[in-house]
Amino acid sequence: MAVQVNMCPVSAVIGCFTVMGALLLLPSDWISTVLAVLGLCLFCGGSWKFILVALCTCKRDFSCLLVLLRVRLAIYQNARRTIPDLFAKMAARHPDKPALIYEPTGEVWTFRQLQEQCHAVAHWALAQGWAEGDVVALYMGSRPSLVSLWLGLAMVGVEAALVNYNLRLNSLQHCVKVSGARALVFGSELRQAVFEIRGSLHSNMVLFCSGEQSEEETPADFKVESLDELLACAPRRPPSCMLKKTFNDRLFYIYTSGTTGMPKAAVVVHSRYFRIAAFGYHAFGLRGDDIIYDCLPLYHSAGTIMGVGQCLLFGATVVIRSKFSASRFWDDCVKHNCTVIQYIGEICRYLLAQPVRPSEGHHRVRIAIGNGLRQSVWEEFVQRFGIKHVGEFYGATECNCSLVNIDGTVGACGFNSRILPSFYPIRLVRVEEDSRELLRDARGLCIPCQPGEPGMLVGRINHKDPLRRFDGYADDDSTNKKIAHSVFRMGDSAYVSGDVLVMDDYGYMYFRDRCGDTFRWRGENVSTTEVEGVLSGLLGHTDVAVYGVCVPGVEGRAGMAAIAHTGDHFDLDAFLIAVQKSLAPYARPVFLRLTPAVDTTGTFKIQKTRLQKEGYKPQNSEEKIYYLNSLVGHYEAVTDQLYDAITEGRVRL
Repeated sequence: MAVQVNMCPVSAVIGCFTVMGALLLLPSDWISTVLAVLGLCLFCGGSWKFILVALCTCKRDFSCLLVLLRVRLAIYQNARRTIPDLFAKMAARHPDKPALIYEPTGEVWTFRQLQEQCHAVAHWALAQGWAEGDVVALYMGSRPSLVSLWLGLAMVGVEAALVNYNLRLNSLQHCVKVSGARALVFGSELRQAVFEIRGSLHSNMVLFCSGEQSEEETPADFKVESLDELLACAPRRPPSCMLKKTFNDRLFYIYTSGTTGMPKAAVVVHSRYFRIAAFGYHAFGLRGDDIIYDCLPLYHSAGTIMGVGQCLLFGATVVIRSKFSASRFWDDCVKHNCTVIQYIGEICRYLLAQPVRPSEGHHRVRIAIGNGLRQSVWEEFVQRFGIKHVGEFYGATECNCSLVNIDGTVGACGFNSRILPSFYPIRLVRVEEDSRELLRDARGLCIPCQPGEPGMLVGRINHKDPLRRFDGYADDDSTNKKIAHSVFRMGDSAYVSGDVLVMDDYGYMYFRDRCGDTFRWRGENVSTTEVEGVLSGLLGHTDVAVYGVCVPGVEGRAGMAAIAHTGDHFDLDAFLIAVQKSLAPYARPVFLRLTPAVDTTGTFKIQKTRLQKEGYKPQNSEEKIYYLNSLVGHYEAVTDQLYDAITEGRVRL
């Protein structure tokens, strides 16, 4: 049963926090601290339920309050600077310290070398005649030169568009076009992909290739300049130009993963870059002498802001891995004496699926930072690899309602204070189950969720506050779709995350699903995230995608699980027995799809769009589809005849 908390007056609670903060600096005298909190809460008029929540969460809330104050102070102190300015300050402080290390080659870039390469990029950009506000698309793999490119462009006010190197054809063409880029820089390994879309690029688009040029013959209509040769001739001194751009102006674009459509180009301003990196630094106890293992793609905010940002703004050394390798992960950490690792999506599960190796017990890693660590594998991950602290967070590149799990509570992606909720203006609000439209009360305002009630996460927008800004996307239509009005109070604006979370009695937030991931079956809501965690655990951390499929004449959606399986034999009976023990009847998959691989994004999130469209009809000889026949109690293969019988209603689910 949820704890209903009677909130105290704000002024009284602030006073309560002040005294509690002082007491919390004396951890040896917990008895006096508890008595003081009890006395203050009673004095403020709080109920016993309020007192219970305050006692359990005051230390957590006060710690996060200090983090917020540190971040705000840092933003205030640097509000007249840009990211290149802040990096220049760090490079001057320790020029010979390793800034970036590239794996698999082991190449080391010092702060001085990185800065000089950025200067060369800036002079090259000026020589091209580009001005502040112009855009250059960067389509290349994760390596230090990508950092020097976007940072060097930013030195002269040119904005980079960081394009996912996994994209091809229409998606690639879309990303280049929507950014309004004047030029495209691509890695030599992606030459063929650029060649395939050359006809759709505008006639004035200039192409530059970075990396070793191939010997193959280039068509006459495919004119490409060698970026490496141009940069080799460029000066290494700082460019002599005065920028008009400020802390709140555009830095670059990062694209959404596009799991439900074409990717959207999210705007990242200098203050947002600083805020994300600074929040991670202060919330998770990072240090300037840390060595961070960053195996995440640098076209993604986790890799290029949360990871590389610790180098550019706080002086940490970052090991950039070209592509994530589960088998090399711990070997790399030992080789470079890494103290911090980053993860995202399913990376932790992939590491658990690896055989035990000596390096996983000889590393110096103390902190793992990321998002998407499933509750079903959290404790096993921490225990097996000896991680002292997990810094789980929730957020998107463009969102203004990020959350942090500051105390390592298993499964939580963050929290919001129950005793001072308005300090950080975010909220879970009720939505209509199928359409996910925000529900309104009689006054027209959104309806807050109670503890234990899933709801859409929203954050109040305030463009004067770097922590509350929503800078949107390159196109206005995409921006407007993410904004709701009259959410907290009449006339206000809020960012709508599209993600459903649930909050417990103490304010901890747990990710429930992406918008549309929950489906209804047998009168019950089925969370795909929860079912995926259970099934993956039963199958030794293999890839599993769970989704709902429509069956003609049947209400709701029947559960279907796509399972990555490459072996010759899959024990369906043993699997069903395990499923029956672990899942409620309505959550058990009605259909199974055994497939060689499950689609994932470049940031290791399961993709279901194609699977949902194809449903349960047999289409591929490499895949097998099964149907749970409840009358006989086992899964049976779906043939064309059985498929027709199900769709025509001759077989009842």
